[in-house]
Parts: sequence; C-alpha cells; structure tokens
Amino acid sequence: MEQQLKQLEQEALAKIADATDLKALNDVRVAYLGKKGPITDLLKGMGKLSAEERPKMGALVNTVRENVTAELEKKVAVLEEAAILAQLESESIDVTLPGAKVRAGNRHLLTRVIEEIEDLFLGMGYEIVEGPEAEKDYYNFEAMNLPKGHPARDMQDSFYISEETLLRTHTSPVQARTMEAKKGEPIRVICPGKVFRRDTDDATHSHQFMQIEGLVIGENIRMSDLKGTLDALAKKMFGAEREIRLRPSFFPFTEPSVEVDVSCHKCSGKGCNVCKHTGWIEILGAGMVHPNVLEMAGYDSTKLSGFAFGIGAERIAMLKYGVDDIRHFYTNDTRFLSQFHQAEV
Repeated sequence: MEQQLKQLEQEALAKIADATDLKALNDVRVAYLGKKGPITDLLKGMGKLSAEERPKMGALVNTVRENVTAELEKKVAVLEEAAILAQLESESIDVTLPGAKVRAGNRHLLTRVIEEIEDLFLGMGYEIVEGPEAEKDYYNFEAMNLPKGHPARDMQDSFYISEETLLRTHTSPVQARTMEAKKGEPIRVICPGKVFRRDTDDATHSHQFMQIEGLVIGENIRMSDLKGTLDALAKKMFGAEREIRLRPSFFPFTEPSVEVDVSCHKCSGKGCNVCKHTGWIEILGAGMVHPNVLEMAGYDSTKLSGFAFGIGAERIAMLKYGVDDIRHFYTNDTRFLSQFHQAEV
C-alpha cells in the first residue's frame, strides 16, 4: 500500500506539471483527490489494516494528499498569472498611434433659437419666467378669459390629468401666475417652455412643442409698442432687411388681436414656394391684453394696459434653418442634427 501511494503521488505530480490550463489542472484534482479518486479509496481501506499499521499509513496518505494539494495550488497560481499576462498582451494599446478624434457635440437647434430670443429680450429689459407643465385649469383657461364651456377647452384639444388639472396648452398660465404675484405692478417678461395639445403629428404639427410668450403691462402701453418689439424680433431672427405686417385676428385673451407675418427671407417679398407666392410668412400671434385678463389678475384696466405675444420655437427654427418637418426636432436622428454642427456662430 505504501508503494501504491508513492506511485499515485508521482503520477499526480507529473500530470500537474504537464497541465497547461486551469481546466486540465482541475481534472487532475478531481481524478486524484476527488471522492472517487484512488487516494480517497485508499483512505476508505484503512479499516482493513492492523492497529499497528493504521497510524503509519494514515500519516502517509495525509502527506501524499498535502503534497499533491500544495503542487496544485502552486500550479494554479502560475497558470492564473500566465492567463493575466496573456490577456494584457492581447489587449495592449500602442500609445504611439494617433488617437481617434472625439467630435464635440453641439446645442440643439431649438435650444439655439430659444437662447437667441432670450438674449434679445434680456437686452430689452425683460425677465425670463418659467412655470409648471402640469397646470391648474384656472390658470390655463379661466385666468386667460376662457370660461367654462369655451370651445378651446374641449377635452379633445387638451391632455387632462383630472377635471381641474391638465398639461398646459400654452405658456400663458405663467403670465397669469406672474400677474397674480406682481399684485398690480408693471411687468415685462417672456415665458419659454414646453406645451402640449392633442394634435395629430405630421410635418407641421406636434402633440408637444416649445413656446415663448411675452407679456408687458404698464402705463400707456400701445399697439405701436407691440409692433416695434415684434419688428426687432423679426430682424434679429431673420435679418435686418426683414419687415413685418399685422393682420386682424381673434384670441380670447387679447383685444385687439393680430397675426404677425414677416417678409419672406428667401425671395425678399417677391413670392416663392416658401411663402406660397405671397411674399409673407406667418410667424406668431399677438395683441393687446384683454381688460378681463387684467382685472382678473388684480390690475386696473382703466389705468394700465399691456401687450402679449406667443412664438412657436419650432416655427422660427424651421424657417430660419430650412427644416421641412417638425418631427425632426424630436427623433434625435444624428444625421439631421449633424447638418447644423457648423451652423452655430
């Protein structure tokens, strides 16, 4: 039995030395030290030995097990280190090669347009005010002279969360909240933000879009002040040679109300496919603040007046950059966005 143990030890050590990977090494461990291995079988046969032989053979078996286990652990360490070195070698990087150029990102077209408009009005003394997108029905409609039952309040036109809460359909609620907070003091603000309407998405419509509304309230505010402000806006966004015209319109929160057109930047008013051969392009709606809106917010409409306007950021961006589909702004297609990478100055 002693001779058999020594022979098993030599065989195990030889196979450990020959193992070239961790799997082969594990096979050796199972073969010689496993529950069904020959060394374990010899231990099971110890009961057949005499009382004098049993301690001697038990010590010898343990020595053999310890020797084999120790060699296994050494070889595992060697193979693991070799594997790490091989991985490092295969994944090495030649730092002398030229690096790949990382292209810097750029601001989104809508962000540029909004910031450009904000810069203009900040320079004219306006404040930028924001408000919640989930709005109360009162601020979204009633405070804007849209009483219960008005057609514009139809459930098909708005995203209602509850009977008295909805996703705002314009940024006018920010104006209502600002007037309420100012308590009759003069106001000069613009209100940029996202708005939501139940609309079928197509090339010129979206269920959500960006809007920038402006509000001025004070003594002796006139329609001519509104026209001069919008003329400055048109020249800023489309060029110093642009002109505007005002057409009568209707909005519940302004009286009188106007639609504002700008002379076509492509044909300079001569007529082309962009302006539908009229020479003019509609860009926004505006008007003098309705007395009812002023009174509901605590202003004396006999002493103070004001004007308001609403700009669609997508509308301005589409005209300014020649975008033919509003959906391009929201699909995050890098092929579209990369076209304007160098457009910013």
